[in-house]
Amino acid sequence: MHPITNHDRDVLRRLTARVAEIIALPCQRETAAAWTRLNRRQPGRPLVWINELPWHEMNVNDELTPVCRDPEWRAVESAMRRTLYEWEHLRADMVIGQEFLVPMAIHDTGFGIGEVTRTEATDAASDVVSREFTPQIQNEGDLEKIKTPVVTHDAAATAARVQQFRDLFGDLLEVRPYGVGFSWFAPWDELIRWWGVQEAMMDLVLRPELVHAAMDRLVTAYLARLDQWEKLNLLSLNNGNFRIGSGGLGYTDELPAPGFDPARVRPLDQWGNATAQIFSEVSPDMHEEFALRYERRWLQRFGQTYYGCCEPLWLKLDILKSVPNLRKVSMSPWNKLDRAAERIGRDYVFSLKPNPAVLATDTWNLAQARRELEAALAASRGCVVEIILKDVSTVRYEPQRVWEWAAMAKEVAAAYG
Repeated sequence: MHPITNHDRDVLRRLTARVAEIIALPCQRETAAAWTRLNRRQPGRPLVWINELPWHEMNVNDELTPVCRDPEWRAVESAMRRTLYEWEHLRADMVIGQEFLVPMAIHDTGFGIGEVTRTEATDAASDVVSREFTPQIQNEGDLEKIKTPVVTHDAAATAARVQQFRDLFGDLLEVRPYGVGFSWFAPWDELIRWWGVQEAMMDLVLRPELVHAAMDRLVTAYLARLDQWEKLNLLSLNNGNFRIGSGGLGYTDELPAPGFDPARVRPLDQWGNATAQIFSEVSPDMHEEFALRYERRWLQRFGQTYYGCCEPLWLKLDILKSVPNLRKVSMSPWNKLDRAAERIGRDYVFSLKPNPAVLATDTWNLAQARRELEAALAASRGCVVEIILKDVSTVRYEPQRVWEWAAMAKEVAAAYG
């Protein structure tokens, strides 16, 4: 980080003081306890959490307008402003963590291959774009393009970053380094970017041996990265105020696992996750053959796991029972929720994803949003439910839509509790 000026220091300390006041509120501990209850699959009202917002549309009264002059410190300021904005306007069952976490200086060489795309955007201010992928994997020889990542850690840079933040506001918040807690595992998300969507789906039938070879190589590379994180002692716990998979918060008293050494976190002490979103219309048998058999190699390393994102999984719950330590299953808008609820019961947390399209209509209709959520909760009655509003690509520059949705969802969840 750059040296900080007095101006930027004053700005950040004022924001940090406000965050510290909120952290001290008793409701923080109460909400964390509610997430712990939910993640144990114990009955109670559904919990509501919101993320993945179109922040370029959300600013009101300059609440999100940064005033720090240095771009690095402005980024820190913007993150704090977003946290305070969420707390003020769309809190739901949000928790603000008690610590300020400084990312460790970890370098990763990646998989050696990146996407080549053509993009189209409907709003120049938004990072949500349509993409057309140029295939880079077309034969067995092209699999050599997938490399094993090499991970390194600059311990001196990490220590310097941490000290800089402690000097800035260590008297207001506990500051500590944080390594790899959230590791999004979605090998098919990667593969289709290099292969092409249509080409990859066709090759499940036309060239299955090539697909298997690609998945094996890619997942082996993922696992080599995980081994390096563990060997270099770069893993951090995620059993607190951290998003798990595509769902809610990870508060649990069931992690870390027995035998935990606070000085060295293992994958076994963490939540893990996996998803194969592109397999929405792939049969359960093919999902098992081309995705889940490889994903289990990853998931079996973790203490508890979350599966899914946007893909409908209501027809695939039988094969998901083979996932070790599976605790939460994503239920996107494309599921038949009543059929899914019959199969899930209280075996897993029902991670309900309301359709964010309700926020993108020409005219905001809160009553319609309420009806949709009430119907979804009625269909999932009897399950342990979290309500996760995500993938909000637009609110038509009317951020109050999300504010009203948050208040409505909390009311509806209380009624169904």
